[in-house]
Amino acid sequence: MTRPHLTLGIETSCDETSFAVVADGRRILANVILSQTREHRRYGGVVPELASRRHLTNAVPLLHEALAEAGIGLDDLDLIAVTRGPGLVGALLVGVALAKALAWALDKPLVGVHHLAGHIHANFLAGPGEEPAPAPRLPAVALVVSGGHTDLFHLQADGGLEWLGGTRDDAAGEAFDKVARELGLGYPGGPVIDRLAARGDPQAFPFPRAMLDDDSLDFSFSGLKTAVIYELERRGWRDPDRRAELEAHLPDLAAGFQQAVVDVLVAKTVRAARQVGARQIYLAGGVAANRRLRRDLAAAAAAAGLDLAYPPPVLCTDNGAMIAAAGHAAWRRGRRDGLDLDVDPDPPLDEWL
Repeated sequence: MTRPHLTLGIETSCDETSFAVVADGRRILANVILSQTREHRRYGGVVPELASRRHLTNAVPLLHEALAEAGIGLDDLDLIAVTRGPGLVGALLVGVALAKALAWALDKPLVGVHHLAGHIHANFLAGPGEEPAPAPRLPAVALVVSGGHTDLFHLQADGGLEWLGGTRDDAAGEAFDKVARELGLGYPGGPVIDRLAARGDPQAFPFPRAMLDDDSLDFSFSGLKTAVIYELERRGWRDPDRRAELEAHLPDLAAGFQQAVVDVLVAKTVRAARQVGARQIYLAGGVAANRRLRRDLAAAAAAAGLDLAYPPPVLCTDNGAMIAAAGHAAWRRGRRDGLDLDVDPDPPLDEWL
């Protein structure tokens, strides 16, 4: 029996520290994630300095935990893959420095991974005991939607990648966080708005759908955030003395805001697939865990004769397994990085396989 090729994936781009071991680029043997959300919540968002310090504290213990869960030692690894960007520079440096040290000490190849390529590859992973993930169906369109990114990509059969459109201001996940803050819901905003919206009427507050009829494949969410603020001001709900009145309308406000975001994401994604002749849509990123987005995009894709795939929620958030998968794919295509590998807060993304 052929021994599997084992990749260590390291992810420290923002506020999750994660180490994973993935066999043959597809099968997860271990995927250990430690989130810092609770620590950053008191500040209303991620504090870069704090994130970097926590990565430093957590990295080595999580590495050992991932190896133990996979039942292997350091010498069993065949490849070291690490997020090199985009992300917070200080946070990225922790992961890249450790990856380079491991590659040098173990004499193993090293591959720096683009964070968004990792999110796309989360669609092709299988956990322990699960059926093997289906191979990529190409050409395809990928919607990567998170706190820092909202981008549409054309995934080409030769491994090339074409950027089709993205946000001109706030990312979708960023808009969720900002609106949640305005509603007094805390951080992070995505999960709490998702839960609240399930009890609300999305038609109660008809917020605008920015750029919905625009021919481009770009997005804009800052105006939607402003529309929510104006609605709160118009009704006097920013007054702390009227908090109880606001709370009675929170489910409807959350549902209306969420539906406005989802409608634009769905329409632009289906339009992109039609424009490039793709039959497959891949959804990825933290906001890909949103239940309304999954439901509405699935319905729209089916109506258009398109197939839709998305990862389980645990693989939508930042994780080392997706970095291992993307790194393994790049390694198979001949990518090798030297010990001079550096972080890049905004690297180009021109290939994904």
